[in-house]
Amino acid sequence: FQNISTSMINFLHTHIPNPLLVNIGGVTIHWYGFLIVLGFLCGLIVALRLAKKYGLDPKVLYDLSFYGLIFGLIGDRTYYVIYAWEYYRENPLDIVKIWEGGLAIHGGITAGLIVFLVYAKKSKTLNDWLAAIQEKKIALPANKKRHWFLYFFFLIDLAVVILLSGLAFGRWGNYFNQELFGKPTELAWGIPIEPRFRPDEYKTATYFHPTFLYESVADLVLVATLVFLHTRRLKKNLAGKFSAYYFGNIALFGLGGYSIIRFFNEFLRIDYSPTVFNLRVAQPVSLVLLLVVITVFFLKKRFFQQHGVQKK
Repeated sequence: FQNISTSMINFLHTHIPNPLLVNIGGVTIHWYGFLIVLGFLCGLIVALRLAKKYGLDPKVLYDLSFYGLIFGLIGDRTYYVIYAWEYYRENPLDIVKIWEGGLAIHGGITAGLIVFLVYAKKSKTLNDWLAAIQEKKIALPANKKRHWFLYFFFLIDLAVVILLSGLAFGRWGNYFNQELFGKPTELAWGIPIEPRFRPDEYKTATYFHPTFLYESVADLVLVATLVFLHTRRLKKNLAGKFSAYYFGNIALFGLGGYSIIRFFNEFLRIDYSPTVFNLRVAQPVSLVLLLVVITVFFLKKRFFQQHGVQKK
């Protein structure tokens, strides 16, 4: 393991990446897009295995992944364009060039949650899922009009695994694009950045913090933790010790964890960003998301208690 780590550090410290993965017959594939799709697919495979153990029809995740990916990318890009409007106002044709980078995850999270809310409330699969839940003798809220909330929370518990897996892999796309790197550093794992990508105030620096690596590693640890929580939940379910009271907690933990990771990682980044109270805009947005997560946790807890759904 030590040899692998050393080799990786030496590689990062000396290699200048090429953003193009392959160009065949005029068809160009960028590392950025390839890695996002790869991460998404890896997360989907894990989520499908979990869904099978829960007894959820895989078609549900396929449908949600399709719509979530499309509207999530639209949300990502829309948020980023607003975020960097000073540039896109002068270069409107660049708005569609997502292969060059420029996706802001908070926009994607917002769009994705809306997709899942609509699906949970309108999908015909709700009744099938409720029937499966009742077979497992899991208590449901007495108010049937609110059962779709439960379905929503269950689905985002699975979706957060896909989301964070996509982020963990996708951050490496920033490496290949030589973007979103951090402050200059003399650390052994500092990455070289070509002069044309360096901010003016850092033109004389050579090595920079690989903030993509920091976030990627943290996201992978978070994904592993979420899978562990799902596994523990499934064991409790088999033992008859699980309650619907806990649906949504895994998603809230994942979103809250990501907010904390993003907040602290932003202190190192030097790419363009508007500021709010001397913080990069992603930091107060992350804090707002964390506050929303905490608020939803307690509101959900209160809702279930009021409707007779208790812990086991």
